[in-house]
Order: sequence, then C-alpha cells, then structure tokens
Amino acid sequence: MSTLLIDLKGQQLEQEEVELLEHPLVAGLILFTRNFYDREQIQALIKEVRQRVKKPLLITVDQEGGRVQRFRSGFTQLPAMQSFAELCQDPAKQQRLAREAGWQMAAEMAALDIDLSFAPVLDLGHICKAIGDRSFHGEIEPAVRLAAQFIAGMKQAGMASTGKHFPGHGHVIADSHLETPYDERAKEQIFAEDIQPFQQLIAQNLLDAVMPAHVVYTQCDSQPASGSRYWLQDVLRNQLGFDGAIFSDDLGMKGAGFMGDFVERSEKALNAGCDLLLLCNEPDGVVQVLDKLKLNETAPHFAARQDRLHRLFKQKSFSWNELSKTERWLKNHKELTALQQDWLAAKA
Repeated sequence: MSTLLIDLKGQQLEQEEVELLEHPLVAGLILFTRNFYDREQIQALIKEVRQRVKKPLLITVDQEGGRVQRFRSGFTQLPAMQSFAELCQDPAKQQRLAREAGWQMAAEMAALDIDLSFAPVLDLGHICKAIGDRSFHGEIEPAVRLAAQFIAGMKQAGMASTGKHFPGHGHVIADSHLETPYDERAKEQIFAEDIQPFQQLIAQNLLDAVMPAHVVYTQCDSQPASGSRYWLQDVLRNQLGFDGAIFSDDLGMKGAGFMGDFVERSEKALNAGCDLLLLCNEPDGVVQVLDKLKLNETAPHFAARQDRLHRLFKQKSFSWNELSKTERWLKNHKELTALQQDWLAAKA
C-alpha cells in the first residue's frame, strides 16, 4: 500500500530520489520553493519524475496564495484568502474573486502536471502565527461561503479540495512548525465554532480530503488531532460522515515530535485514521520509515485507502501556452495580482 508523500532536495532529480519514489510505500511527492527556479525548470523536473518513476505518483504542492505560494515568478500572484472579505465590500464580488482564485491556482498547477495543491485553509480567525491571513474570515458563515466558492473554482479546473487544519488551528498562538500548540478551549466552543466550516462543507460534499492540525485540544483528547482516533474516527468519520482522504500534516514538523520518532509518528497517524502521510525535510526519517514501517494490507480499510488516494489525481490537463492565452486566465491574472498588491500595501 502506498501511503507516504516525500520531498526532493533541490531543483534536479537524483537517482537516489528515484529509488525512494519507486518504493511501494511511497504514494507521492510534495514540492517546495527550493525545488523551483522558473516555470520551465519546474515543468521539466515534474516531467522527469513522471518519466523515471515507473508508477503513478500523486504530485502535490502548497500553492494556496498570499504568503504560502511555492511558485511565484511566472505565475499569478495569488491573493491572501483574508483579502477577499477585507478589501471587497460587495459579497457577490468577494465570492467571484474567491472562485476565480481557486480556478486560477488549480489550472496553473494542472498545466505543470501537478495533481493537488493543499487548499483551502478552513481555520477561523487570524490570531495564530501559523495561519494569519491564510484564513478567509473569523466568522463561520462568510468563511464557509468564500471557501465553497474557492473549491468550486478548483473543481472547475479538475482539482480535488483539501480542507485544513481540522478541527481548526485558528485559536492557538503557537506555530506547530516549531512546537506543539495546546488549545485549552471547551469542547462545546470548538464544535460550535471552529469545526463548522469542515462540517458544513462535508455536508455539501465539497471536501475531497482533510488535513488535521498538529494541535492538542486538551478538553477533548490528549493526542494532537493528527494522531487522534477521537478526532479522525469518532468525529470526522463517524459524526461528520467524511469518506474522503485524510492527510497527516507534515510529520517532520516539531509539533509532531509529541508522537515519538518518525516511525512511531507514522504508525500513530495511520492507526488514528490518516490515509496518507506527509514527511518532509527529514531525509533520514524517510529512510527509517521506508525501512521499518509495516502495513497490514489485509486490513478492511486497505482498499478504501487506495480508493481515496486514486480520487485525488487531477481530472483535467492544460497546456500552459493555451491556458495563458484564454480570456479567463488573462482577466484573473490582472485582477488577482492587483488584489494581492493592494493587500500587501494595506498591511505595510
């Protein structure tokens, strides 16, 4: 069974990396800014991966927009999600911009032969250092409305959606890239507020995947959500009825250290209910997991996990030359870039 998503060291593919990517446990690849020089280079790198690795790989990236956009030069400067509501007073225009941003992002990634960008962020509020203006809004209704439009745009371009960071990362100050955050709020408040964007978008059948947070919600469970059977099985699967893929957030992050070494983190995330595991910036950790992680391929959920993985591959293909000449892309490129520039100016 393929379950692990790993990264590359630089802008060229090494033979050792080809061998790692061909390992039966590896399901895909996540790309970062360090893998990017310009559009021609990243297209050539992805093409080489597709040619040299003799199996289908789910190729992914974080191309949300705003400050989390791995590829910039030669691509549309996508606006921060907070900018739609903050800079536009007209709700209809807010929704149109969100939808076009989702389409523009997904179409540009598909033109590179990338399957999936991990988006959108469904966290409420802007106080968390790790989230900030990546969040659409601090209130449930506008956050859900804008996220639904962003997802609609992604789906028009053939890309699956990934809601993150379940059940909500927006109310902790700590950054889970650096430490394990603790959310001390009452269970009732989390369910009445933070979980609502996930619950409502699942009910609308708009989420294809979910990425849980490396946050401990102390009034609910002792484990971070990314390694919690309570959050992933009892709540996400059973209470909310979610049947899409569950990604672990990056198991290389400091916030995941709570769960042990890399093999233990992977085992706990799988046992908790994750289908696909991200392990980035830890090449030794990847080797440890590939050497030592044992999967039970006779388990009843094995086939379901493989089916969820297959549903995440892109549904449409675009030629960059053709895409960048379309009226929709040209209009969006101008309008979305201007919105992000206005946002940066407002924040300066």
